[in-house]
Amino acid sequence: VLPTGRNFYSVDPKAIPSRLAWETGSALAASLVERYHADTGEHPRTVGLTVWGTSAMRTQGDDIAEIMALLGVRPEWDDASRRVTGFAVMPAEELGRPRVDVIVRISGFFRDAFPHVVALLDEAVRTVAALDEPAEVNPLRAHVHADLARHGDERRATSRVFGSKPGAYGAGLLPLIDARNWRDDADLAEVYAVWGGYAYGEGLDGREARADMEAAFRRIDVAAKNQDNREHDIADSDDYFQYHGGMVAMVRHLTGRSPAAYVGDSHVPDAVRTRTLGEETRRVFRSRVVNPRWIAAMRRHGYKGAFEMAATVDYLFGFDATAGVVDDWMYESLASSYVFDPQVREFMRASNPWALRGIAERLLEAADRGLWAEPSPQTLDGLRATYLEMEGDLEAGK
Repeated sequence: VLPTGRNFYSVDPKAIPSRLAWETGSALAASLVERYHADTGEHPRTVGLTVWGTSAMRTQGDDIAEIMALLGVRPEWDDASRRVTGFAVMPAEELGRPRVDVIVRISGFFRDAFPHVVALLDEAVRTVAALDEPAEVNPLRAHVHADLARHGDERRATSRVFGSKPGAYGAGLLPLIDARNWRDDADLAEVYAVWGGYAYGEGLDGREARADMEAAFRRIDVAAKNQDNREHDIADSDDYFQYHGGMVAMVRHLTGRSPAAYVGDSHVPDAVRTRTLGEETRRVFRSRVVNPRWIAAMRRHGYKGAFEMAATVDYLFGFDATAGVVDDWMYESLASSYVFDPQVREFMRASNPWALRGIAERLLEAADRGLWAEPSPQTLDGLRATYLEMEGDLEAGK
């Protein structure tokens, strides 16, 4: 119902990041570095960050500002137009910590909407890589030199922005999870690499770069994704587990270890904080997924409400498959709250029996794959009985 020609968000791509976004992004970078240091006693050398176009429009570039702050460069603006005119390199002494090599996985929408920002990030990476600084201060420079020694191509060695093939969108993991025919991390990583292994920046424009992407991902210490609002969370969209979880699975497949997985929370810009992905999953699970008030709200929406509940289970399963963040007690809670609660069960059976069947099937798959490590026999028997009952009802046309 907006007037013709108006958009939900008005943004000038050349004004990203804004001055306010720089403040928030700097705080996100500091929070991430401090959390990693508190967890490990070290500074992160390489961070992988997922960047979406919709969040860039909402925040005017918090994610972009964080990348620049991690690299140790500060944007510069034209005062009259508020557009970004370039950046200045922050001296290592002013930064007070080592620079961070940042690997960026952009969405297809971000690629299309913000080519100027991609160019800015690429220029910042190449500038920092050219600084005459020791490896302990500038890991990016050290990594570029190591890659140059391996293949001798400077443009490849400084590629840090990766995304889907030009004209393509997404990370590809949802169809794989839905098909239920994947076996292990190798399958997840293969899809993530095939969909995301294209480099962007000056002279690249989506060049096939899977080998360079994998070389960069092998170095990732932290896989991060920021959350800038409370309108949605990591369990109500498949994109979260596809992009963020996919990055974790990719690193785990390439290195045999899971990177630290962090979620930056800037929904209150003055109180930025960083949680682990596990902490964020538990927060969302308790506050929404099994919250009786949310379940009651979904029941008021009939078929669509039941669909949203089934989708939430699917997205949690996807995150567990990729990043291993769903505990056994959470699966038990899903079963008791969604399948075995008499009122919820009757609601689903009456309004959307496909959703009830799907939830039971997904929970059984989690047990079969060992994601749900020790389900109780009674719970599994109940889920199997529910699945067979719903299957029979649907085939009978009830």
